[in-house]
Amino acid sequence: MNENILVVDDDREIVDAIEFYLKPDGFNILKAYDGLQALEALIDNNIQLIIMDIMMPNMDGLKATFKIRESKNIPIILLSAKCQDMDKIMGLNMGADDYVTKPFNPLELTARVKSQLRRYINLGNMNNTLNNEYEMKNTLRSGGLELNTDTKIVKLDGDEIKATPIEYKILELLLSNQGKVFSSKELYERVWDEDAYNCEKTVAVHIRRIREKIEINSKDPKYLKVVWGIGYKIEKIN
Repeated sequence: MNENILVVDDDREIVDAIEFYLKPDGFNILKAYDGLQALEALIDNNIQLIIMDIMMPNMDGLKATFKIRESKNIPIILLSAKCQDMDKIMGLNMGADDYVTKPFNPLELTARVKSQLRRYINLGNMNNTLNNEYEMKNTLRSGGLELNTDTKIVKLDGDEIKATPIEYKILELLLSNQGKVFSSKELYERVWDEDAYNCEKTVAVHIRRIREKIEINSKDPKYLKVVWGIGYKIEKIN
């Protein structure tokens, strides 16, 4: 595989343990021990995925995630000893793609790493030299919202929208099925490619993040609608 994975945790034993679990699958492991070191590593290296603890000195994982999301869409998996829903939701709100609670099962962490990398690579986000000229037949469009399935670019009224891999997959699914309502369970299973279990809050967080990017007024959305008690849809707009 040879993908570069940045592991960030102030506990060096945990960093070394994650390296031990992931190296047999061919991953290159880079190490950092706080959020500031993680930001420096991103400047100097081509990194495809980040595994990052939340509670760290100098800059914690949440602040580092928020800072990374200003310029990069690479997958971020947060680690934390906290397991409350609000902690998970806060991490997702900051831009994380996944959340694993300590102590973690090495096989589960490895599976989540591979799953996030598959989405990232398949979406073409490793290539930052995207061509802005694309075929109309490969564009999904609703009003001023458009998504090109070749270049993986999302635009709103001609301006590019920075979407994470999960946000892109949600938009692609909804734009491909305009007018159709998807429940949280259906969205989770189709986008995350996992069995849905208590997924409503996770899906709701990502829907809210998408709305903040594509809606002028997220409380009165034009595109991404909630059908109360049922699910979500994107309206067909000519």
